[in-house]
Amino acid sequence: MPLAQLGSRFWRVGHGREIELGAHSVIMAIVNVTPDSFSDGGRYDSVEKAVAHALKAVEDGAAIVDIGGESTRPGGEPVSASEEQARVLPVIEALRGRTEALISIDTYRAETARLAVAAGAHIINDVFGVQKEPVVADIAASTGAGLCLMHTGRDRDKLDDVIADQFLFLERSLEIAGRAGVARDCIVLDPGFGFAKDTEENLELMARTDELNRLGFPLLAGTSRKRFVGAVTGREAADRDSGTAATSVLLRLKGAAIFRVHDVAINKDALAVTDAMLKARDAFERKGTA
Repeated sequence: MPLAQLGSRFWRVGHGREIELGAHSVIMAIVNVTPDSFSDGGRYDSVEKAVAHALKAVEDGAAIVDIGGESTRPGGEPVSASEEQARVLPVIEALRGRTEALISIDTYRAETARLAVAAGAHIINDVFGVQKEPVVADIAASTGAGLCLMHTGRDRDKLDDVIADQFLFLERSLEIAGRAGVARDCIVLDPGFGFAKDTEENLELMARTDELNRLGFPLLAGTSRKRFVGAVTGREAADRDSGTAATSVLLRLKGAAIFRVHDVAINKDALAVTDAMLKARDAFERKGTA
């Protein structure tokens, strides 16, 4: 997809900030403050470790750090809202004064989202697309926080066609956000790779991601170390970063703007080459039509 079609736009987020999307790939680093996340559970389960990891990710090239306090892996045990907040809020408060990177809270709980934005988070990343607790949309609207609406197949019956199901779910999420008053330029969409999708569904979704551009919002891709990458490569979770980088390149070519990853450096390099190629191709095509 030509860079011109990706479009350069600004994602407006909380605390008066914004970030340009489209012209260059944007990296969102995963910071799991959890004991049981599928590939890095327990590695960053203290404030000090999580903050150090987040700052290293920014040093490596992340523009956004996504802080999560509950594992969303298949079969993961839910935690209480108070436990989730105890894990993430001190990390957000510590990061607020130590980095200019945007801070995202990975939660579907309205109260956690509210407290996280008050603590300094700029973005709410909701893996249930504000359909589990629609008040999340009200909080985004009232605070001006950026809002990522993710598709999921969990706890619901899906349509057979993967893209039709994307439109069904995401249009419902957009309706809730719109009713709450969330501005369009505050919203990003995530196809939800791996969330109640088998390997074939994930691969078809990758192949057809460009169809989601019809919704008119920037796309965030979260494929990092997912099970389908392991199914294709034969690698265990901790060894899937090369496979992840390949998916990032392919999804960039399909129009994705933001890439949520564990290993920032390898994905940044892969996407830098992709962006350079897209820029060169655009220049060549403009020359040919001049």
